[in-house]
Amino acid sequence: MAVPQTHDEAVTAAHQLAEVLLPGAIQRDRDGADVVPHEAIAALDASGLLGITVPVADGGPGLGPRTLAETTRIIAAADPAIAQIPQGHFLIVDVLVLHGGPEARKRILGDVLAGRRLGNALAERGGKHAQDLKTRITGGRLDGVKFYTTGALTSAWIAVSALDETGRLVLALVERHAEGVEVGTDWDMVGQRATISGTATFRQVPVEPGLRIDYAHAYEVPQQLGARAQLVHTAIEVGIAGAALRDARAYLREKARPSTEAVRHGATAATDDPHVRHRYGRLATRVRAAEALLESSGRTLEEVGLTPADAQAAARGSLAVAAAKAFGSEVAVEAGSELFTLCGTSSAAAKYGLDRHWRNARTHSVHDPIDYKYTHIAAYDLADELPPNHGQL
Repeated sequence: MAVPQTHDEAVTAAHQLAEVLLPGAIQRDRDGADVVPHEAIAALDASGLLGITVPVADGGPGLGPRTLAETTRIIAAADPAIAQIPQGHFLIVDVLVLHGGPEARKRILGDVLAGRRLGNALAERGGKHAQDLKTRITGGRLDGVKFYTTGALTSAWIAVSALDETGRLVLALVERHAEGVEVGTDWDMVGQRATISGTATFRQVPVEPGLRIDYAHAYEVPQQLGARAQLVHTAIEVGIAGAALRDARAYLREKARPSTEAVRHGATAATDDPHVRHRYGRLATRVRAAEALLESSGRTLEEVGLTPADAQAAARGSLAVAAAKAFGSEVAVEAGSELFTLCGTSSAAAKYGLDRHWRNARTHSVHDPIDYKYTHIAAYDLADELPPNHGQL
């Protein structure tokens, strides 16, 4: 396994991985958490792409957000569930680069460059809100229950958010197979089913002092951790949109029949129908606009850098990604639904698996409310209000 050293090498590796993933995407969606997609995940881990954002100083190529966004989009167009598995991985790499000590950087980032993936255990159920955490670190031991643990089941390390003895937010890195760590496959969602993002339980898991990070501090200063994490989510949505458009085009050209009304007006193929052409053209334009926003937001993050100069610079990056994420999510859901309007009744047959695009987009798009993204964009433009400095924008 070799880590791609340039943007073009990374894009080529992403296309190669996508070619491996696409043929099995429908079956993996059908299997859901009942069958862990070991072969697909192994192909991801062996692609070298896990190490592309590791800085040069740590032995990596130091490729930036533009490369991360494009490679994620390419993979997501083949299988967005597999594309989502390393989303938390890239966030944790960034956290380690900015806030990890020498021991953590050398040990964990070295593993990343060797193809070992980082899983996440950040979210919990049952609290009054998403940050109402019950997981605790006391006396160097970790206890808690996490959900939406994307990538954790098959990872080498798991990054776990918890409150310490003083109630401060920390991030603990523990080995996946450490004593006291259990990761389940109780993931049952309508879409993104092959992420296997089930429940993880931590019982008296030892946490080495050098692998414990003051995570609260990461959001007490101007940061782009949230924007970079959201950029990957955006790329997944845009990838889904592109996949729906790709499959609609193929079905229209190869399988669809013109409607009775279209035949009455002289159409001999579904692609002759002026209404199909109008809807397809409109959808294609919106998908391409979403792709352009994704690419533009990636370039903005590269200009801002992982460490923003100030709060204004951080806002610029966060709002650029917020716009791309909000619009990309809308277009992905629209494309997943509109393809049936374009292709007709037979396209809804289960054998084609076209419904997965809408289910994937709908499930993934509700990770965080897009209405708030639009609100923060407006507040900045109209009232000079800086957006919140957290990880969901």
